[in-house]
Amino acid sequence: MVVRRPPGRRAQILAVAADRFHRSGYHQVSMTEVAAGVGITAPALYRHFRGKPELLDRAVRLGLDALACGLRGARTAGDLGAALAAVAVGHRPLGTLVQRDARLLPPARRAALRRELRADVALMTAVLRAGRPELPLPDAELLCWSALSACTGLSYQSAAPQPRRAEAVLRELVAAVLAASPGGAAAHPDPAVHPGPAVAPAPVPAADPVAPGSPEPRPQARREELLAAAVRLFHQRGFDNVSTDQLGAAVGISGPSVYRHFDSKAQLLAASLVRSRERLWQEVDGAFAAAAGPEAALAAGLGAYVGFALRNGDYLGAMLSETERLAPPDRRVAVDFRRDFLRTWVGLLRRVRPEYDAVEARIRVHALFALVNDGVRNRPHSARPDLGNCLLHLGRAVLGLPGTDGGRVPAPR
Repeated sequence: MVVRRPPGRRAQILAVAADRFHRSGYHQVSMTEVAAGVGITAPALYRHFRGKPELLDRAVRLGLDALACGLRGARTAGDLGAALAAVAVGHRPLGTLVQRDARLLPPARRAALRRELRADVALMTAVLRAGRPELPLPDAELLCWSALSACTGLSYQSAAPQPRRAEAVLRELVAAVLAASPGGAAAHPDPAVHPGPAVAPAPVPAADPVAPGSPEPRPQARREELLAAAVRLFHQRGFDNVSTDQLGAAVGISGPSVYRHFDSKAQLLAASLVRSRERLWQEVDGAFAAAAGPEAALAAGLGAYVGFALRNGDYLGAMLSETERLAPPDRRVAVDFRRDFLRTWVGLLRRVRPEYDAVEARIRVHALFALVNDGVRNRPHSARPDLGNCLLHLGRAVLGLPGTDGGRVPAPR
């Protein structure tokens, strides 16, 4: 007897796998779980896909193919916004799969993915410059990358908003980004507005090995060095690809000596993310508290967030990619922090723009975080000397705030 497979079974498997990877993280999802979500056995699943790496690869490719298809028909900036919004809503897991999980793919596939994204941005840039020929190529590329990043923010919402509403908001904010002038001046400048000073990102250096005969740092100082090194290495290589020997070498000690400060690599990851969260909240909340009125607080908070991102890109990357590697209690704390942080921004934005309901405010705040987080890590644009002011201006565009208000990016500490 011939057993016929239901039509579209592969597409169904990919949809379930993408959703599971998106919600729980690649490492936390088994083939058995994907098979159960489809309603088949694990052996039946292996008849369609060889394993999890292929599932992830195909799920990412499916979303990128949809993006490329939508962009090929674009002729105007409005068309670009419609295409980006449609893919962001129709393939909501794509943002997290690309930003968090795709680095787990084989090197050749990662390189192919980067080429596909660059080709998409090149197509977008050509369309944008056809309508805005005065834009220098680097500025046009930055705007297109920023619009793409802003739309991926939808991936990080815990609950999907109504599709038509989400598409409408995303089209509007993409239009605002593509109409901006990245150098910090509005496309229709207000002579009363003065952009803040340019601030270049300050990379976090690796700790120098301890020279022979030099005094041993105090335990607390060594612990701080390990926390900084852990954030950097976990972001750059991934939690599973960093050994205790590598962590120790980064601060000039042996691998086993790491256990004098932390019981396990997992505890070191948790502590490093906690320390970075504390610094982020201290800087942003301090900016909110020192401002006079909601609009000034929102501007000050935006400046503080951009300044923090410029100095702490490794933390933002590790937060996105490694939170799912935490033990369940630590993961809940991290998720609660994200939720409270988002709620603070949404509430403040709605006080400044009362016409936004909670749905639109959440979409815009998520878009802001995605735009800034990507902006400080996406080379070559992350090396722009005026990146801080670019992100301030684009952040205001995403939030739907007019012009610039003289906000300043805090200087590196």
